Amino acid sequence: LLVLNQLQKDLEEVKELLTKATRKRVRDVLLAEKHKLEMEIKNQPPPKPKEVAEEEKSSLGGYTVKINNYGWDQSDKFVKIYISLNGVQKLPAENVQVNFTERSFDLLVKNLNGKNYTMTFNNLLKPISVEGSSKKIKTDTVLVMCKKKREEKWDCLTQVEKESKEKEKAAYDTADPSEGLMNILKKMYAEGDDEMKRTINKAWVESREKQYKGDIPMDI
Repeated sequence: LLVLNQLQKDLEEVKELLTKATRKRVRDVLLAEKHKLEMEIKNQPPPKPKEVAEEEKSSLGGYTVKINNYGWDQSDKFVKIYISLNGVQKLPAENVQVNFTERSFDLLVKNLNGKNYTMTFNNLLKPISVEGSSKKIKTDTVLVMCKKKREEKWDCLTQVEKESKEKEKAAYDTADPSEGLMNILKKMYAEGDDEMKRTINKAWVESREKQYKGDIPMDI
């Protein structure tokens, strides 16, 4: 807007000088400058209406929240991701945007109760059809519909999840069954509460006592 105002002032001054100029060479220079300024003014983007500018400012105000909670299921043709957002159905449709690629999608919800919400899924397990994918707004829920390129079952949503499951399975799937059991117990101990830890400790002590009773003196 500031640039446009400056250009218009320059044009007014050139027009005023043209009314006073008498020399042909000077008039030609001023006419060329007048034409140049008029083209620059014409090519300036139109100023945004105040209400539109205020709406955009409002929609991007507040702060952005990353969505981590979701649910999902699938049919033969679609993978469906459900994102709970209270009151999302009250927003204008353009405030809920989903961009798809063949192996990803990202969701942006603008100005919901003064906040913006985002969710991104990269490296989807299998390719999707960008044209066939869409979103649906339901009561307190955004439903993202990813159209499968091939009608096959997905075991998880992303490649990262698949690799994580494979590593976890490999940790337990060992040649020695007792080693696999030990890995499971270690995981349960690490993730368990105090009660779980006490139970595992007690079982461990009792197991050691039975193993060494009468053979090796215990030093606990």
